[in-house]
Amino acid sequence: MTETAAPLNATIARVTERIRARSAARRGDYLARIDAAMAQGPARAHLACGNQAHAYAAMGPDKTPLAEGRGPNIGIVTAYNDMLSAHAPYADYPAQIKAALREIGATAQVAGGVPAMCDGVTQGRAGMELSLFSRDVIALAAGVALSHDTFDAAIFLGVCDKIVPGLVMAAATFGHLPSIFLPAGPMTAGLPNDEKAKVRQQFATGEVGRDKLMAAEMASYHGPGTCTFYGTANTNQMLMEVMGLHLPGSSFVNPHTPLRDALTVAGAHRVAAITALGENALPVGHLLDERAFVNGLVGLMATGGSTNLVLHLPAMARAAGIELDLEDFDDISAVVPLMAKVYPNGLADVNAFHAAGGLQFLIRHLLRAGLLHGDVNTVAGPGLARYTQEPKLIEGRLTWVEGPEESLNDRILRPAADPFAATGGLKQLAGNLGRGVIKVSAVAADRHVIEAPARVFESQDAVKEAFKRGEFTSDTVVVVRFQGPQANGMPELHSLTPTLSVLQDRGLRVALVTDGRMSGASGKVPAAIHVSPEAACGGPLAKLIDGDLIRLDADTGALTCLTEGFESRAPATPDLSANRTGLGRELFETFRRNTGPATSGASVIV
Repeated sequence: MTETAAPLNATIARVTERIRARSAARRGDYLARIDAAMAQGPARAHLACGNQAHAYAAMGPDKTPLAEGRGPNIGIVTAYNDMLSAHAPYADYPAQIKAALREIGATAQVAGGVPAMCDGVTQGRAGMELSLFSRDVIALAAGVALSHDTFDAAIFLGVCDKIVPGLVMAAATFGHLPSIFLPAGPMTAGLPNDEKAKVRQQFATGEVGRDKLMAAEMASYHGPGTCTFYGTANTNQMLMEVMGLHLPGSSFVNPHTPLRDALTVAGAHRVAAITALGENALPVGHLLDERAFVNGLVGLMATGGSTNLVLHLPAMARAAGIELDLEDFDDISAVVPLMAKVYPNGLADVNAFHAAGGLQFLIRHLLRAGLLHGDVNTVAGPGLARYTQEPKLIEGRLTWVEGPEESLNDRILRPAADPFAATGGLKQLAGNLGRGVIKVSAVAADRHVIEAPARVFESQDAVKEAFKRGEFTSDTVVVVRFQGPQANGMPELHSLTPTLSVLQDRGLRVALVTDGRMSGASGKVPAAIHVSPEAACGGPLAKLIDGDLIRLDADTGALTCLTEGFESRAPATPDLSANRTGLGRELFETFRRNTGPATSGASVIV
């Protein structure tokens, strides 16, 4: 741990202090709650014999040590299923964890499972309307798992889009417990992402058939592990490491490798060492302070991460008593350089990023530039400098060594002093159309400002039908409204990406404006997303009509309708009843009615 942090950048310090002041009341109440829970001591000491007998009845050889309470008992909350490639490796983790803990006189139980849906499967389908709300369901399900109150710490197994944020929300709610997140790692590289994207565009224009598209997709998504592009899942993994919830260097180690298995064992040993039964208790609620969340924001900007985290980070933070605002994202993006080029911001996948020096190089140079809080606590111990080290198996023993000083591929990874761009590429947008965000790290500079007439749609399918009819022949701002959390659950509109990319490649100046979401792979077309207030609440998008002149200016942060008198119109009130039924949407009516705005995370529970 030779790296020392430079004096903190003035903007990072100012934003951190602003968050601290804004959050003072909420954070104070939160800390009082978890400190009161900690003061009661280890939970199992308060359980009646009958309670404990129920909890341990099926534990076989672990029953005696559990009953005697000799060592810590760790609750495992798992998002395992074998439909998600990223989560399939978790099938073997509980057995690995239990065996590892027996070695040190501790025990573990699978406290419960949480749902884990795949946005790659539900893109453009009705099931995607449950996607964002699944984050809150995951938090609730993890809360049920931990409610048995028989655990001295928690291990969370999850990787993908809503799963990690939901698990963090639960971990924060049970903030008196030490917690660690164990990743599963990315799948090995398959068909390059740019080749896959090319085939998708060819299919959108009818140049190739479904057989060619299917072959390309299967060659890209081909085995266990996270999808290898830098979308929401891999952005989550970066966040867990930068925020100190993973072991150093563990995020992007491939599944089913000796190093991956060794890191799983080490994670189990580590969380057992930081319970209240020992001398180094580290409740996760104390770790998740405003500095940790600012570090997460910095990592998001430095890597060009997924815009979905603009929704998830505020919800995660609120669960820990921290209040984030879009202005925090905007201000931090303005001073944090873009240091990584990973698809869709570049051609490399996350395996190439990791090989080039990965998060250890990135954290080292961000600390050196004064852009990270180095004085945070982490699951590995005090100080973020620990995360400049990378794990190695040396003669069969897991060892951490200093990570690279220099990038091993400067087309993928560069130091803060010589970045790909001076800013993180995420901008807050505001104007008479509301507040939203845009990610410009993959958008050409000459397309940061788009001023064109609007074409207004109320579904992504309607956009694609208009495209098939050849209706887009001039510069256009495509407005897709009634896609917010209250309207239909705020689905990703990622299936629009090939269509809009084709129009842009034809030479048209196009942009997307929506109260919905785009995925972390939204790419090269300028997109104003998460616009709030949403149309279903009578927000300004509901007043637009075809032909209104829209200006999206990512340079100044303006999102405006330039047509006089538009604000005096009555908002459109379409029939949204079709969003209420089918594929489980009936079950989520309460969520749609009670969700918060996108600007605070679009959550029902925090």
